[in-house]
Amino acid sequence: MALKTLLSLVSVVAALQGANAALTRRVACPDGKNTATNAACCQLFAVRDDLQENLFHGGQCTAEAHEALRLTFHDAIAISPALEAQGKFGGGGADGSIAIFSDIETNFHPNIGLDEVVEMQKPFIARHNLSVADFIQFAGAIGVSNCAGAPQLSAFVGRKDATQPAPDGLVPEPFHTPDQIFDRLADASQGEFDPILTVWLLTAHTVAAANDVDPTRSGLPFDSTPELWDTQFFVETQLRGTSFPGSGGNQGEVESALAGELRLQSDHTIARDSRTACEWQSFVGNQTKAQQMFQFVFHDLSILGQDINQLVDCTEVVPIPAPPVGQAHFPAGLTHADIEQACADTPFPTLPTAPGPKTSVASIPKPNVNSS
Repeated sequence: MALKTLLSLVSVVAALQGANAALTRRVACPDGKNTATNAACCQLFAVRDDLQENLFHGGQCTAEAHEALRLTFHDAIAISPALEAQGKFGGGGADGSIAIFSDIETNFHPNIGLDEVVEMQKPFIARHNLSVADFIQFAGAIGVSNCAGAPQLSAFVGRKDATQPAPDGLVPEPFHTPDQIFDRLADASQGEFDPILTVWLLTAHTVAAANDVDPTRSGLPFDSTPELWDTQFFVETQLRGTSFPGSGGNQGEVESALAGELRLQSDHTIARDSRTACEWQSFVGNQTKAQQMFQFVFHDLSILGQDINQLVDCTEVVPIPAPPVGQAHFPAGLTHADIEQACADTPFPTLPTAPGPKTSVASIPKPNVNSS
């Protein structure tokens, strides 16, 4: 679908949803405080408040929020119609299997480190009457709502929980080639996630950090503003970095242009791939696109393997994030000359440079496993 057509469709759908919400009769929730367009959504208010107070530090875009978003992807992407066509079990997608069978799935190589966020979320799951599948996706949406500039992500209830673990090998790795990643996402989504939509999905790395790619360092952000949902990630992945590590280096890592920042090899190569370089660059300074396109792909990611006709839309329970902060820029000490131009069709946008000398990016404290 052409981008302009899709953007128009997103705008029309949002307008219709707003109009329908205004006309729909709301029901009073049993808590005596909230109302909802569907009674099935009432239970989510208590879950939301519990998460905000006891996991997300009163509503902050911290490591706990980042990891909650990461968990949504690692659970949902583990589905393969191609395996099913071979008569094998291909996983259930967004079915909560990564938490239900955490002793198995968190040991898969691409899921290493997610055992911490799974253990943090288990007490919340235990005290609320919500399926594990619904909880994982809802917690991710609530976590992102704490990041200024983020979109309001969709929330549904009614997913069916997994009855068996997903097979290994379905979650992309940082050292995978663009072709491997594009093929994996296309399989999981039955062709919907093409290379362009894969770029949209990677917008999530604007509020992300790595704890396990480099075993000697933790909390390494993927851009210099990991607390903000902005487009710095798309700027900074285009800065010249060092080549892939050689003997003794960390698989899947490219040294960033900024000290203290980690660049995934997969992000580096997709940003420079001829099929995606111009789409990648198009996000630079385009805050609206960074919001709308991820909102679009998260909706579909969060229901992989589920029947949307059996789900109830409870997006209204998700807080609307604070407005964006700042503007796209070159980090201090860097300029347009430091860009490694990859898009052959359009020059890289003109951006200001932050004042001051070149500095390093601060690491993010690891999630507090005792915060629940």
